[in-house]
Amino acid sequence: MINLQLGDISHIIQLAIAPVFLLTGVGTKLGVLTSRLARIIDRARVVEELLQKNPDHTEDLETELEELYQRSHLINRAITLSTTTGLLVCLVIALLFTGDATGLALDKWIAALFVAGIFSLIGSFIYFMREIFVATKTLSRQHQRDKIRRLSRQS
Repeated sequence: MINLQLGDISHIIQLAIAPVFLLTGVGTKLGVLTSRLARIIDRARVVEELLQKNPDHTEDLETELEELYQRSHLINRAITLSTTTGLLVCLVIALLFTGDATGLALDKWIAALFVAGIFSLIGSFIYFMREIFVATKTLSRQHQRDKIRRLSRQS
C-alpha cells in the first residue's frame, strides 16, 4: 500500500516542474514543425499542378519539387525526434512520481531517459536546421534564376 504524505506529493511535483517546462517547449516546437510541413505539402501540390499545366519550365519545377520532398523528409525526422523527446520526458515525469511514491530506486532510469530525451531533442534541432538550410538554398536558387530571366528580358 502506498502511503504518501502531503509533503511528499509537493516534493514530487517540485521535481517534475523542470521536465514539464521542457515538455511545453517541445509541444511548441512540434507546432512550428507541423506548420512548416503543412506549408511544404501545400507548395508541393502547387508545383505538381504547375508541372502538369506548364511543361515549359519542367526542369525548374522538378528541381523545386525534389527540394520540397527533401525538406519534408527532414521535417518528418525532426517531428519524429521531437515526439520521441516528448514521450521520454513524459516517462521521466511518470518515473519521478512512481519512484518517489513507491520508494523504488529509479534514479538511473530517470537519468537515462532524460539524457535520451535531450539527445533526441538535439537530433530534432539538427534536422530542423538542415531543413532551413535546404529552404534557404532553394530560395537563393530561385532568386538567381529570376534575376537571370529579368536580365535576359531586358536585353
